[in-house]
Amino acid sequence: MGILDGLQQFNLITWLREERQSRKLILFIVFVALLLDNMLLTVVVPIIPSYLYTIDESTPPAAKNITPPLQGSPGTFQSIVSLYDNTVRLTNGSVTARSTDLDLPPTTSTAEPLASQNSSDCPKSNGKLLNENVKVGLLFASKATVQLITNPFIGPLTNRIGYQLPIFAGFCIMFLSTIMFAFSSSYTLLFLARSLQGVGSSCSSVAGMGMLASVYTDDEERGHAIGIALGGLALGVLVGPPFGSVMYEFVGKTAPFLILAFLAVFDGALQLFILQPTKVEPETQKGTPLLTLMKDPYILIAAGAICFGNMAIAMLEPTLPIWMMETMCARKWQLGVAFLPASISYLIGTNIFGTLAHKMGRWLCALIGMLLVGMSVICVPFAGDIYGLILPNFGVGFAIGMVDSSMMPIMGYLVDLRHVSVYGSVYAIADVAFCMGFALGPSIGGSIAENIGFPWLMTIIGIVDILFAPLCLFLRNPPGQEEKIAILMDTNCSMKTRSYSTQATHYQGDDVEPEYDDYE
Repeated sequence: MGILDGLQQFNLITWLREERQSRKLILFIVFVALLLDNMLLTVVVPIIPSYLYTIDESTPPAAKNITPPLQGSPGTFQSIVSLYDNTVRLTNGSVTARSTDLDLPPTTSTAEPLASQNSSDCPKSNGKLLNENVKVGLLFASKATVQLITNPFIGPLTNRIGYQLPIFAGFCIMFLSTIMFAFSSSYTLLFLARSLQGVGSSCSSVAGMGMLASVYTDDEERGHAIGIALGGLALGVLVGPPFGSVMYEFVGKTAPFLILAFLAVFDGALQLFILQPTKVEPETQKGTPLLTLMKDPYILIAAGAICFGNMAIAMLEPTLPIWMMETMCARKWQLGVAFLPASISYLIGTNIFGTLAHKMGRWLCALIGMLLVGMSVICVPFAGDIYGLILPNFGVGFAIGMVDSSMMPIMGYLVDLRHVSVYGSVYAIADVAFCMGFALGPSIGGSIAENIGFPWLMTIIGIVDILFAPLCLFLRNPPGQEEKIAILMDTNCSMKTRSYSTQATHYQGDDVEPEYDDYE
């Protein structure tokens, strides 16, 4: 059996070497990278609010046992129950006795609520619970904020050194962030781990999307490939919250992060073997400057749809668990399971509309998606229990899947149509838009939820999404530049298109079949 297993392993290695230049393997690597990135992104959603609340609640009882209260009239006794050795301490003197030896009615009435509080998942301090909105929101937003700052540097860097090195560097940083999450026990270290994740996520997402756009040059095939890659993102979002909440309640905080670290090692080994990240492969032509792309109004509209669409779920992530703890007395595992309908529907939406959006019109798909996001988030606060969250959360996830699966491919489409076909910078802009939603959403959402309440927060972001939706009409037939035809017909152009089409015009490249075998 050992010889047979050795032959099977040898055959697998031989197959991987032969298929190293396959576009499907490159798509698989990007799929896995986005899967792990977003599992780490969302696995903390049910863990962090409850964990920080537990840390904050564990401090006052300890302080009470160490420092006796100074107030109280002379001649009266004030009792303090010590849960450590089951004694009652009287503050008027040095009297200490077992609770079983004293018959004090006030002491008994005090101990019962404490016991019930320790055995219940219902938070008792609403003031402290509301204060958690800001802390959790800032921690969640730190990843997207750092990623927002990093993206403008990663995009041009991929044009100079290629996509292999940045995506592998992203894996290394993500692995370090995962280990930090596993063993951090303070808010500061958790904040640092979340911020570090932003750097790794920037490398993985920008390089991964740019790599797909460079090997899938046909517009329809590119949309399908990016839809599959976004399926990895969706699967990470799908698995993350329930996986994190169940593991946190029944195993502990460290366990889910150690499992993710193990999966990250597998992804890194796959990248190291197939992509060979030691090679530097710059683009053969100079891409359009980042500032020029940011001035393109059509790219800005597509980026705005990505930003405001994802801002809805970004505001839900830190505030919905706290609202559920406050209004529904939700258990730990329910805090993550509540996001399950949104995750499942996002996975369905990205897979359906990755191909369908090209046929029905990506502008129309995004417009409907933005309207549906707005209406769904407005309905979230009307839920009375966890079952009432199923339908609105399903609508939120499905609608965001429509927006992402149509706007991500259209970013590459707009570069092909109006600029130079080098994709690192434009997908840096797409990732910046994504990160702005996840940076502004939790940070602003936490403050709004604390001051005017969770229902008003959902109403505000819902109205913003609905008002933005009509702008997608401008993406119906974006104009191209005349000199772009000459670029597409240039035999020296690195992007050899098989079939590039707008809605009414078809351009045929010089080569019928693109030379994908040149890509390693």
